[in-house]
Amino acid sequence: MNYEYMKNAQKIQEYVTNMRPAFNKRAVFSDETENYRTPFEPEPGDVVNVRIRTKKNNVDLVYLVYEDKKKVMDLADSRDGFDYYEANIPLGTETVRYYFEIYTGKLSCFYNRMGVVREIDPHYSFGIVPGFKTPEWAKGAVMYQIFVDRFCNGDASNDVVTGEYCYIDEHVQRVEDWYRWPQAMDVRDFYGGDLQGVWDKLDYLQGLGVDVIYFNPIFVSPSNHKYDTTDYEKIDSHFGDDETMKRFVDEAHKRGIRVMLDAVFNHSGYFFKPWQDVLKNGRDSEYFDWFMINDWPLSNQWDAAKRGQLYTFAFFDEMPKLNTNNQAVRNYLIGVACGWVKKYDVDGLRMDVANEVSHVFCKQLRMALKSIKPEIYILGEVWHDAIPWLRGDEFDSVMNYPLAGSMKDFFLDKSLTGEDFEFMVNRCYTNYMQQTNDVLFNMLDSHDTIRLRNVTSGLDMYNCLFALLFTMPGSTCIYYGTEIGMEGSFDPDCRRCMPWGDIEQGKYNEQISITKQLIKLRKEEPLMRERNFHFPAEYKNPRVIQFQKMGWGETLEVIVNSSDEDIEVIKDEDSKIMFSRKLEGDVLHMNGVCIRYLSNKQNI
Repeated sequence: MNYEYMKNAQKIQEYVTNMRPAFNKRAVFSDETENYRTPFEPEPGDVVNVRIRTKKNNVDLVYLVYEDKKKVMDLADSRDGFDYYEANIPLGTETVRYYFEIYTGKLSCFYNRMGVVREIDPHYSFGIVPGFKTPEWAKGAVMYQIFVDRFCNGDASNDVVTGEYCYIDEHVQRVEDWYRWPQAMDVRDFYGGDLQGVWDKLDYLQGLGVDVIYFNPIFVSPSNHKYDTTDYEKIDSHFGDDETMKRFVDEAHKRGIRVMLDAVFNHSGYFFKPWQDVLKNGRDSEYFDWFMINDWPLSNQWDAAKRGQLYTFAFFDEMPKLNTNNQAVRNYLIGVACGWVKKYDVDGLRMDVANEVSHVFCKQLRMALKSIKPEIYILGEVWHDAIPWLRGDEFDSVMNYPLAGSMKDFFLDKSLTGEDFEFMVNRCYTNYMQQTNDVLFNMLDSHDTIRLRNVTSGLDMYNCLFALLFTMPGSTCIYYGTEIGMEGSFDPDCRRCMPWGDIEQGKYNEQISITKQLIKLRKEEPLMRERNFHFPAEYKNPRVIQFQKMGWGETLEVIVNSSDEDIEVIKDEDSKIMFSRKLEGDVLHMNGVCIRYLSNKQNI
């Protein structure tokens, strides 16, 4: 017997057995959630434990890189086919950025918010902002936006009377037909919706499962939209009064529903007393520097913005821009906002045109509001990349218009693929810190956009998009009427009156039932709200969206068929269907959606 040969063969076998398998980059994962960072929302001086996951026995060395330091990470745990490495970061008061450096054999790579990468872009490093906390109640919350004049008329005695006053040289009008569609330039047309009307429909909102009511502006203003404030400290009398508002918030809170107000601090209305004082006294007015005036006197007060004599909102002369670089203006507006919180006990503020107010103002406002109510939710209207406002010292969140646009683009542009959808979603959730991602204000339409129903080819596509919305991390906002598939083109048509008669007659029962199912599912299933996306790409059809959200030992899968043909859903014997539309057996028809729990965690 050739013992030398057997000895060599044994060595070869041992080498092969112990040889590390090829690097599995899809198994590598970390994020800014409490699963991979403890504490999740640390204070200055805390020591933060950071973790990263790899395939078991798949890497040689992992470094945690932060500031100018590079620390070897310890193998802390091995389970379910994964290794978990960890290391600590001591915090001071400043923001800390970090990423991971991984070595396996001759291969090295990095891991940041973009996943496994060969080169590091500091923009995509993970971030820790000591002391940055977002409201716990807003994480995954279902919000409901109400344009008050068009929602419900609960008190006819406070309705606008036709000819009651003039606005922009024309008299206001009371619209008698609730079902008449809004007309062009309808800012002077009032339908009679009010706070009492919203109160009357609290049972309906509670039945849907709404967590938060978000009001468009409710303070004194001559227009129906109220974005041109005359008096920031008084509820518009055609909506109600202070007592009505106080009692409404109390009643909403008793039902577990929070209330958010719209704060119009970028500009005021034409009849705002300080602006009227400027028009009267010019440079001698104590409020002259409250506004952004380039040239005085105004040659024509109704054409001054277009002539460049002053800044206004969207060149509307009736909305002069407030100078939030002026400390007196900041003091006044911060006093107004704090007064709302103290007087009405509201839970959140949405900052209108937030990208046009000064950063100093936003910082001071946050400090003042959080000192009164630490769990208050501060939301900014920013339509684009909002990183400058989301560094922990200004807003908690922004309106996630990039996500809304990306989701609608995918369904409307047939050239886009599932890979494009993956890129669009990751782009929306890699810009911001996890505290913000958890409370991002996600919606598909609003008072400023065309209604979702009008951009979809039918209710099937509509429900695909609607269902997808409820699977996204952050909060979910329903613009009033979206739960019934209400139609409406561009402003003002997107502000039609809520058709309560049709609702009460059962016309929209099926669509309301779908909304209730999705809200219930989102509340009961934590993975519906989680950020831990995985895109397996198991379907050859490029118009199929497939992603999984993995928890500890369980996987939620979302499949959407936006193609022009049926697809066969990959079988999973013990999977549990949580929600579906147009699914028959294993066949998912065109514009069908399936949300299911898989029988066990999928192999990576």
